[in-house]
Amino acid sequence: MTTHYHLIGIGGTGISAIARVLLESGGYVSGSDRVLSPLAKSLEKAGATIYVGHRAENIRGADLVIRSSAIADDNVEVLAAQEAGIPVLKRHDFLGRLLDDRFGIAVAGTHGKTTTTAMLTWILVFASRDPSYIIGGVSQNLQTNAHAGQGEVFMLEADEYDRMFLGLKPKMIVVTNVEHDHPDCFPSYEDYLGAFQEFVSRLQKGGTLISCIEDAGASALLQAAHKDGRQGYSYAITCAADYQARGLNRNERGGFTFEVYHRSPDGKMTSLVKITLQVPGEHNVLNALAAFAAADQVGIPTAQAAAALNTFRGTGRRFEVVGEAQDITIIDDYAHHPTEIRATLAAARSRYPGRRLWAVWQPHTYSRTLALFDGFASSFTSAARVIVTDVYAAREPFQNFSVSSLVQAMGHPDARYIPTLPEVASYLEEQLLPGDVLVVLSAGDADQVSAQVLASLKERKAAHG
Repeated sequence: MTTHYHLIGIGGTGISAIARVLLESGGYVSGSDRVLSPLAKSLEKAGATIYVGHRAENIRGADLVIRSSAIADDNVEVLAAQEAGIPVLKRHDFLGRLLDDRFGIAVAGTHGKTTTTAMLTWILVFASRDPSYIIGGVSQNLQTNAHAGQGEVFMLEADEYDRMFLGLKPKMIVVTNVEHDHPDCFPSYEDYLGAFQEFVSRLQKGGTLISCIEDAGASALLQAAHKDGRQGYSYAITCAADYQARGLNRNERGGFTFEVYHRSPDGKMTSLVKITLQVPGEHNVLNALAAFAAADQVGIPTAQAAAALNTFRGTGRRFEVVGEAQDITIIDDYAHHPTEIRATLAAARSRYPGRRLWAVWQPHTYSRTLALFDGFASSFTSAARVIVTDVYAAREPFQNFSVSSLVQAMGHPDARYIPTLPEVASYLEEQLLPGDVLVVLSAGDADQVSAQVLASLKERKAAHG
């Protein structure tokens, strides 16, 4: 008998990915959300029943209800399911079930986990392994964020928010970095690191940890794993590691070309392969190195892994070039942490040398903006012109926070506060000049600025022939 799954918040990245895996596995899938997002529309096209708005009758006939972390306990569908005796699980309670009897590979970290998961998934697909996967963004190579494959491996982006990853018991864990984030869940860095330590302790017996030793937190996790007798491998650019990238050079594709060296048990470093990335930035060299190391540990031939990485095109809203018009390039990026912003702007500087760089930043949540205030204030030195919008509150209630004070703290020669997204788009349409590069940094809804500005530029070009 077919199981009926109902997912509340089905339009979101994480829940929509679960829905697709369940749908492709033969389940009957229904779901609801406040609006019909592109991901929800895609699921509807694939056969899911989608409801716009939350109503008690939406859960009728469901055998199991799965809810997003953003769905409150008093949601009408949650209450209706509980009253009807239908099990209601949060995402982290359900995800572990998907790894049963599979070789689970979980990619975790404050930054880079979406791209690293997408890279490793693409390597496995390229190598005809047909993995199942859940990615926190739409892979440009795969044109989706999830799939139920027939292969042994289940690839999973392991989200630390709401301690989601503590529901997993993977066979392999990749940790890109550990830097304080989500202060609404983790008041201090120690709390945050503690969650990662607990996650790594959930590795299956005989499992493998792959960790970046350039990052203090990730390196500490690896050292602890070694002390506990667990198998672990390091990767890095700037120091010797089990997997090291050497000889980085900018290439004509906009990324970096480098050689991967591997350290044998006797300590000898041997060159394995050369990789030529088209995704920009040194941070993507580290992401590629992590994916390569994991692929090597599951037996993917090194030449095949390198060929896949050479053709990797990125993921949605991770340095995504959304279009060009009138010699102006527009890029969307999900960066919402100081380290991510610096890396993204450095990548833009590297790919587009000599061009004027604009940064539009929509702060994401009051708690993060306040907790990392000083880091944000110093993150925009690579940009010639900076615009900061009102805070995207997400799951938090409105707070009377002065964005102007943050802009002032930047000390940037050309940074300004423009509250609303339509105002930002209008200002950009007046100010952008041929040769400019616009990077919109947002984990919220500021990607609509990119869309509006691009459409306006194209209309202006058409009007002038």
